[in-house]
Amino acid sequence: MNDLFSASGLSEGAPQPLADRLRPQTLSDVVGQDHLLGPDGPLRRMLEAGRLSSIIFWGPPGVGKTTIARLLASETDLEFEAISAIFSGVKDLRAAFERAEARRSTGKGTLLFVDEIHRFNKAQQDGFLPFVEGGIVTLVGATTENPSFEINGALLSRCQVMVLRRLDEDGLGLLIERAEAMEGQKLPVVPAARAALIDMADGDGRYLLNLVEQVYTFAGKGEPLSVEAMSAALQKRAPAYDKSGEGHYNLISALHKSVRGSDPDAAMYWFARMLEGGEDPRFLARRLVVMASEDIGLADPTAMMVAGEAARAFERLGEPEGLIPLAHCVVHLATAPKSNASYMALKKARAAARETGSLMPPKSILNAPTGMMKDQGYGEGYVYDHDTEEGVSGQNYFPDGMERPVFYEPKGHGRERAIMERMKYVAEIRNRNRR
Repeated sequence: MNDLFSASGLSEGAPQPLADRLRPQTLSDVVGQDHLLGPDGPLRRMLEAGRLSSIIFWGPPGVGKTTIARLLASETDLEFEAISAIFSGVKDLRAAFERAEARRSTGKGTLLFVDEIHRFNKAQQDGFLPFVEGGIVTLVGATTENPSFEINGALLSRCQVMVLRRLDEDGLGLLIERAEAMEGQKLPVVPAARAALIDMADGDGRYLLNLVEQVYTFAGKGEPLSVEAMSAALQKRAPAYDKSGEGHYNLISALHKSVRGSDPDAAMYWFARMLEGGEDPRFLARRLVVMASEDIGLADPTAMMVAGEAARAFERLGEPEGLIPLAHCVVHLATAPKSNASYMALKKARAAARETGSLMPPKSILNAPTGMMKDQGYGEGYVYDHDTEEGVSGQNYFPDGMERPVFYEPKGHGRERAIMERMKYVAEIRNRNRR
């Protein structure tokens, strides 16, 4: 059988990692994906109907994408063939399709599993189409990236996207129990270290089993490992985070919405998550400036100043001290009163500007540096606001004939409450001068 294990160049007699030895033998053994494989799950319904369509599995590493694909082939009596988009090219794809066509001529179907399918370029992905449409292969692709961004629309329309979930604490605990049964002994760690091991896995079942295997090797037959001893022996990996991929956009969205929702604890958590994932603090500083203007605005004008100063402070200080003013800014923005009135005013004003085209300002507010311009009426009737009793003239500043729109509508939160009262005062003067 051509699979990822044999493709790696290892013989079947080579020692197998614990994760491979514990690989589920039936779909009911798969952990953590009951939403797909349970009685009402879409995969279960496909199998019961005897009709397996092409699928894209989308989910984080180590949650069973390859295993499920292999078991689906077994359940449907299809030949399982696996290729990796990292190691394969056009020649490998052509060979896989030729083998599938040869099997089809003998009445045997093929489930073609493509790991990291998003790494194939557009032309390579297009190459799947005739073979999927013709039923020569049932395609099962696996990706850790959002298929709507990374998979061609034509191919995506011919596949069902199924989302696999990261394994929760119960699922990871079950994997440890299976490892203990296979090894014939309890995991040689204290209970607190067992919990820490699950935390270190970060939802990745394969990574957890690799850690478990290291623990068995390191501990030997001595005393159970403490948290400290285990942590010293094992290297915790960095959290899964792609600074140019969907994880990046998911986390910055979570940070932005936590600030907007006035939750400083959640905002600080997502801020820290991005830092721990290796995000450039300068990117975060820029986004904090945007949040200060978009979501707080004139409800707290100091928010923009704090954000700007935090960004400058980071440039002067660098890491790690420069992260402190950025954290100061996160808390300030999250706890500040909120208003998007300025942001909405910009959107509405730009829409009006597109609609009204090239309307000229009223001549009364145009400068008249030449006599000819004065003769044309430039500046005629202009009232110098500082010369009025109220300090406001109330004259019209929109183009003549344009109905007066309202763009800026203060929310009345924080300092915008005073702005709202001021605008009401000016509107009264404007309406009075119209009469």
